Amino acid sequence: MCGHSSGAIGFPLRLLAREVYDRVVAIKGEQAVALITGEERIEPKDARYFCCTAEAMPRLGGGHAFVALDEAQLGADRERGHIFTDRLLNARGREETMLLGSSTLEPMVRALIPKAEIVTRPRFSTLTYAGTAKLSRLPPRSAVVAFSAEQVYAVAEMLRRFRGGAAVVMGGLSPETRNRQVALFQSGEVDYIVATDAIGMGLNLDVRHVAFAGLTKFDGVRQRRLSPAEMAQIAGRAGRHQTDGSFGALAGAGGKAPEFTDEEVYAIEEHRFAPIPALYWREAEPRFDSLATLIADLDAPPAEPGLVRAPEAIDLAVLRRLAEDPLGAEVRGPAQVRRFWEACSLPDFRQSGADTHARFVARLWQDLRGGQLGADYVAARIAELDRPQGDIDTLQGRIAAIRSWAYIAQRPDWVLARDEMAARAHAVEARLSDALHARLTERFVNRRTAVLMKSLGTDPALLPVALADDDVVTVEGEAIGHLDVFRFVVDPLAGHADRRMLLAAAEKALPRLLAARAQAVAADAGGLALVRGAVRWRGREIARLDASSPAARPKLLASRDLTPVPEADRAALLAAIDRWLDDRLAPLAPLARLAAAARDPAAGSEARALLLALVAGHGTVPRERAGIEHLPREQRPFLRRLGVVFGGLDVFAPVLLKPAARQALHAAGIDRRPIAAQMPAVLPTARNLPAGYRPAGAQAIRVDVADKLVRTAHEARANAKARHFALDPALAVSTGLTAESWVRLLGAAGFKVQHGRRLKAGALGPPAPDRWTWRPARREPASPRPRVREGSAFAALADLSL
Repeated sequence: MCGHSSGAIGFPLRLLAREVYDRVVAIKGEQAVALITGEERIEPKDARYFCCTAEAMPRLGGGHAFVALDEAQLGADRERGHIFTDRLLNARGREETMLLGSSTLEPMVRALIPKAEIVTRPRFSTLTYAGTAKLSRLPPRSAVVAFSAEQVYAVAEMLRRFRGGAAVVMGGLSPETRNRQVALFQSGEVDYIVATDAIGMGLNLDVRHVAFAGLTKFDGVRQRRLSPAEMAQIAGRAGRHQTDGSFGALAGAGGKAPEFTDEEVYAIEEHRFAPIPALYWREAEPRFDSLATLIADLDAPPAEPGLVRAPEAIDLAVLRRLAEDPLGAEVRGPAQVRRFWEACSLPDFRQSGADTHARFVARLWQDLRGGQLGADYVAARIAELDRPQGDIDTLQGRIAAIRSWAYIAQRPDWVLARDEMAARAHAVEARLSDALHARLTERFVNRRTAVLMKSLGTDPALLPVALADDDVVTVEGEAIGHLDVFRFVVDPLAGHADRRMLLAAAEKALPRLLAARAQAVAADAGGLALVRGAVRWRGREIARLDASSPAARPKLLASRDLTPVPEADRAALLAAIDRWLDDRLAPLAPLARLAAAARDPAAGSEARALLLALVAGHGTVPRERAGIEHLPREQRPFLRRLGVVFGGLDVFAPVLLKPAARQALHAAGIDRRPIAAQMPAVLPTARNLPAGYRPAGAQAIRVDVADKLVRTAHEARANAKARHFALDPALAVSTGLTAESWVRLLGAAGFKVQHGRRLKAGALGPPAPDRWTWRPARREPASPRPRVREGSAFAALADLSL
C-alpha cells in the first residue's frame, strides 16, 4: 500500500488495524494515515492511507489507488461473512486490488472474479502432530486452546499451581487487555497461554506447541466439531516463519481427552483442506422506503451462483424485533428508516443475544429519534462504567459496555461533543483493561514462591534450586530470578521480604550452579568474544586484559562476577580463556618479537629506543619522531631482520599493517583508534585517522604504500641526474590517490612541484610537463647545554650521554 499514492486496507480485527496503522505511520507520518474502526476514528485532514476494520472500510474502495481485504475467507463466516463478501465483490483500487486469505477461498475467487491473479505463499515451517499429552508434560512455550470460559479458567488455574502461571486470551477481552496478556507470554514471564479459538486470528506468538483441550464448539446455532481448516488456523500459531511447531490434544483438562482422526492430522500437516463451497451474501445497498422494504431487501437471495443468503445476523434480528414493536410503527420516511437501521447495526459487544440487545437499541433510539444524544447524558453513562473494582467477569461486562458507548461516540451524527465523549470512553476502556489485566495476572500467574516457601518452612537450604535451559533460576519450577552469565539477578517484582528469602535460597546453590556454568564455558570457548580488551560471554564481561601489562600479550584479569565461582573452577576457566586468547591474539606475534628485542641489552640503546617507539606506536612511528639520526648504521641490519622498514616518511613493521593484526590490536584494547576493516591502501578522508595511515591532503594513505610512492619518486630523481626532473603520477593514481593528495604526500618527503605552463587558447601540442625538485629537510641545530656549576650535584649528570 505504501508504494501507491493512496490506499485502504480492511482487517477482520480492530487490533490488526491498529497494529498496521502504527507501522504505516512510522513510514508515512501521522498526517497521512487514518485509522477507522467502529470504536476508534483517527482521520487527519490530509490522510491518504486508511487502516480500517472490514465494516468501516470504503465499500467501493473510496477512490484509492490501492485497496486490500485481509482474511477474505471470512466471507464464509455466519455472522460477518456478508460484509467480507461485499468488500470482495465491490471494493476496488484504481491501480491495484489485493485479496488476502486462505487457499480454500481460491475456487470462489476464480468463480466470482475470473480475471484475478492467484499468488500463493507457502508456509516456511512445518506442523507436526505430537499426540496427546498431560498438563504436567506440556512443553514450555505452549498454547492451550479451550472452547468455553469455564474450561479456560480451569486449565489456567492448574497451570498456575503446577507451572507458575499462564496468560489468558478470550474473545471477550478488550484489545488492550489481550495485548497485555500476550506480552506477558511473549516476554517469557509465563511459558504458557490459555485461549479460546480467538487465538487463531490476528496473533503472532512465539508458540512452539498448541494443545487442544477440546475439538467442538458452539457456533451460535449448535455444538459442532471444528473443521480441519479451523483446526489448522489455530494449530498454525505454533512455529512461525522458519521455526517448526507441533500440535496435539490435552489430557486431564476435564472430561474425555479429544482425539484427532488420521484424516484431520494429514490435512493439517500437509495443509490440504476442502475448498469453501459458497460465500454468504446480503444486499449491501437496501432500499429505505419503509422498514418492510428494508427487511425484504436484506432477506433477498443472491442472484449470482456461488453466493448464498447470509444467516440472520444480530443487526437484522434486532431490526425484525423492533419493527414489530410500536416503536417501529413510528419510523417513517427514508431518512428515519436509514437512521433506525444504523441504530440496529450497533454491534452486540456484550454478546447478550438478540432480545437483550434489542432493548438496549430501543432505549438508544428513543434519544436518537429526536436528534443527537446530549453530551451530559453520554458522559453520565460513561462515568457509570468507570469503576475498576470487581472480579474478572464483572470487568469484562463493563469493558463490553464501554465499547458500545465508544462505538456510539464515534458516530458523527449521534453525539454532541463527539471528540470529547470518544476520548472519555477510550480513557475508561484503558483503565478497565488495566484492571482486568491485573485481575487475570493475580489469579492465573504465580509470581511469587510464597506458597512454596510456607509449605517448606523458612529455611532456604530446603529449597531445591535449579537452573533452567533459559538461565532462569527456579525453585521447584517457580522462577526466583535468573543468571546473567555469572551474576544472579533476583526477580525485580519480588517484595522486600521475598527478595531476602529468594537471594538466600539462590546463594545456597550459586557455587554449584556457577561451577557448572564455568565448566560449560571452559569446555566450549566458541561463545567468547574479545571487545576492546574485555572478554565477554553472552554479551557480559567475565574477564579483562590488563592495560598496564605488555601490549603484545596482556595479562588476564578476572571480573568481579567470577568471585563466587569456586576457586578450582575459576582457575580452569581463566586457563581456558588464556588458551583461547593465544589463538585470538596470534596475529600480534611480530609485536611480541619487537617488544622482546627492545628488552635485549645487546641490541644497543639507540635500537632499543626505536623499538620501544615502534611498540608504543603499535608497529609504526613517523620518521621525525623515530630518532633515526642517533641510530648507528651497523644496527640497521639487526632491525631489518626483525621486519622493520625504514621508509622515507615512516618507520614501520609491514606485518602489523595487515587487517588481522589491526583487528587483534583493536579487540584487545591495545589500540583504541578506529580501524579500517580491510586496511585499504587509501581512505577517502584524513579525519579521525586510523592507525597505520598518514594524511595526504584530503585523503589518508597506508604508510607502506606511502613509502612505495616516495621510493619511486626518489628513484626517478636519481635516474634523472638533474636538479629538475619529471614524475609519473600513474602509480599514485592507481592506488586511489588524487593528484592533489599525491602532491601533498611528496611535499611531506621534501619534493616540490613547479606546474608546467598551460597552453594558450587555440594552441596545439602537448602541454609542458610539471617539473619537480627535491631538497632534504633541514635539521634543527642542537640546543646548547645549560651551564652547570662545577662541584654541584648535576655536574656528573651533565657529562652523561643521553
